Amino acid sequence: MKIVVVGTGYVGLSLACLLSENNSVIAVDIDEKKIEMINKRVSPIEDKEIQMFFSEKKLDLVATLDGEKAYKWADIVIIATPTNYDSKKNYFDTTSVERVIEMILKNNSKAIIVIKSTIPVGYVDNICKKYDVDNIMFSPEFLREGKALYDNLHPSRIIVGCKTNMLDKAQLFANLLKYASLEKNTPIIYTNPTEAEAIKLFANSYLALRVAFFNELDTYAELNNLNTKDIIDGVCLDPRIGSHYNNPSFGYGGYCLPKDTKQLLANYKNIPENIIKAIVESNVTRKLHIVNQIMKRIKNGNVVGIYRLIMKSGSDNFRESSIFDVINNLSKNDIKIIIYEPNLDTCEFNGFEVVNDLTEFKNKSNLILANRNSEELLDVNSKVYTRDLFRRD
Repeated sequence: MKIVVVGTGYVGLSLACLLSENNSVIAVDIDEKKIEMINKRVSPIEDKEIQMFFSEKKLDLVATLDGEKAYKWADIVIIATPTNYDSKKNYFDTTSVERVIEMILKNNSKAIIVIKSTIPVGYVDNICKKYDVDNIMFSPEFLREGKALYDNLHPSRIIVGCKTNMLDKAQLFANLLKYASLEKNTPIIYTNPTEAEAIKLFANSYLALRVAFFNELDTYAELNNLNTKDIIDGVCLDPRIGSHYNNPSFGYGGYCLPKDTKQLLANYKNIPENIIKAIVESNVTRKLHIVNQIMKRIKNGNVVGIYRLIMKSGSDNFRESSIFDVINNLSKNDIKIIIYEPNLDTCEFNGFEVVNDLTEFKNKSNLILANRNSEELLDVNSKVYTRDLFRRD
């Protein structure tokens, strides 16, 4: 198959690598530097499996800035462009998806269009009506940043939402993903587009709920001088609960969970609910609690060091990291803040000093905040404030 993947973030690039072992793939992006890196087989994002594929696999993969030419060539176009949440509109900003759809329809109206970008419930139905087409499908992704290609190689499920007249095309696309994976018994589910859109938002909102639950458990334990880890271990030995996704943090973050929970809440207009709103509000409350706990530990003239801006270990992504709200709230109290983040090559970030010599950072910091702890900080453990109990995501 001739496949075009639009957008080379962790979703798009992992799919381009996955599918280019057995198909001809063109990756399209507007970032010239990323295009050059991909063509030189250097991953522009931190992902061990992607770099391994680039180093060891023979991939039929070319990256280009020329989307128009690529669309004319394609049998299938996969859209994986960003859809950030617009807080003023209470809606995902889907303009990047629509621009791509318009260009595809202009150059190759027969191509199968598969949206991988996260979209609101009802989006595909609305966009098909808007453009008077029926060749658009939605296939939600369930990938972790830093492990995107691994999750494509070992998918928990493959879901394709399409109109009934597109079922054969949906089966073709699902089989491409399944054949390229290492799991041959992966469940495949075909739904209407609207149900597929709901699956994505409800799945991520449940993950956010789980993070929020263990964070609130930790808040209770911390304020009552209880051992959080003992409580979590005892709770999670119940097989109905399980010992996964239970590590306290400064709040859920990353690209997906904050925006997906807000979008799902916006979709609940005129529908009774309590839990979805509570998930969103709980994350705000958690970060304010973290700031209050930090303020209790700060003395006049103290320097607060921020150990890493990334949301989790094994990622190089800062998007919607919970530490930013903590930093912003601390800065309102005129707290001196310095940042240690090896992925930054500047001496300043958002007005704060960046110190990328770890020894210097440790010496300058009176208190070190670590959303995710590290062995690098063991020698200054008495300075570290973290809620990370298990040293995992």
